[in-house]
Amino acid sequence: MRAKEMIQRLVAAWTPRHGHDEARAMVRVVFEELMHWSTVDMVLREERELDDAETARLDEVSRRVAGGEPLQYVLGVARFHGLRFAVTPAVLIPRPETEQLVDLIVDENPRDDLRVLDLGTGSGCIAIALARALKFARVTAIDISAEALAVAQENARALKARVNFERADILALPATSGAQWDIVVSNPPYVCRGEAAAMAEHVVAHEPAGALFVPDDDPLRYYRPLVAYAAATLSRGGRLYLEVNSRYADDVAALARRAGLAEARVHLDFTGRPRFVVGRF
Repeated sequence: MRAKEMIQRLVAAWTPRHGHDEARAMVRVVFEELMHWSTVDMVLREERELDDAETARLDEVSRRVAGGEPLQYVLGVARFHGLRFAVTPAVLIPRPETEQLVDLIVDENPRDDLRVLDLGTGSGCIAIALARALKFARVTAIDISAEALAVAQENARALKARVNFERADILALPATSGAQWDIVVSNPPYVCRGEAAAMAEHVVAHEPAGALFVPDDDPLRYYRPLVAYAAATLSRGGRLYLEVNSRYADDVAALARRAGLAEARVHLDFTGRPRFVVGRF
């Protein structure tokens, strides 16, 4: 089979679930990861005959993605902030909105030697991106999941990022006080269970529910301990950065202000939704 025919086959298989444009973008990712072909290569080599091993590998990817598995889990890789992260079903797939959160932190914190805490690190994407982008930052990242921490630690090794990983529960953070951190950041679970019906099936069926959902009657479940911990441990002038459910952005900002985090404000994501809350101690 020629490469051109395989590309057409993949696009046709994935269009019913993902739409034509998204299917084509996914095919480009597959050829980059598995064939090491650029978009230009896909045009220049479209008449090349694929060997049996290449065809079998691409057909397996096609079958799994058409069956509903997220492409990132099938490939074991996701791109985030210009970096290549390993991902498994133990961690959420990094989102483009969260890249904005990293950019916001980097833009607002040009100092050296910042002490950074990432609460609920998952794949480690935020912590590792910050460790690489901030000057001489001392980054610590925690997660309740041992499986997620194993993925994050492997990503840190592969990307040569210095991050200290610890296992801990956001809902049971230690009672402590004192200026321990200059930046506290978190992208905690914030999707209400009732919102699942409107989400893509491949997200609900395959990504870890514990990293996605909160009860409908307690949408701020993770933000209360996060804000309280940040207020107790941030240095003077330190900042708290949170990714939030757009429905509750104002509530999270009010929570931060009541805890003493001045200038708590809401930032929009690239779709125009209120997505981030930033407060200064």
